[in-house]
Amino acid sequence: MNVTISAIKFKADQKLEAFITDKLEKLSKLHDGIIGSEVTLKLDNTDKPENKEVDIRVKIRGNDAMASKVAKTFEEATDQAIEAIKKQLVKSKEKERNK
Repeated sequence: MNVTISAIKFKADQKLEAFITDKLEKLSKLHDGIIGSEVTLKLDNTDKPENKEVDIRVKIRGNDAMASKVAKTFEEATDQAIEAIKKQLVKSKEKERNK
């Protein structure tokens, strides 16, 4: 799967990029129609500790799955976004089966 990671106004380290890529690769086991994915990492300018935002878009034939989460760490936000996308992929696959 082709994974594109963009960090806005900062440079993401290789460890974080590897973590995100590994999580996204596992999604291909749930749905065989995944073409690729785009991940955007942002730091929100807030006083709250939950200022790490992760936007994930997984490209699927016919429909894309998207999720955006904010947490204390990029890893935590990534995990939350991946869970939301997993639910979307399961629903998408069920719709395909019912056709």
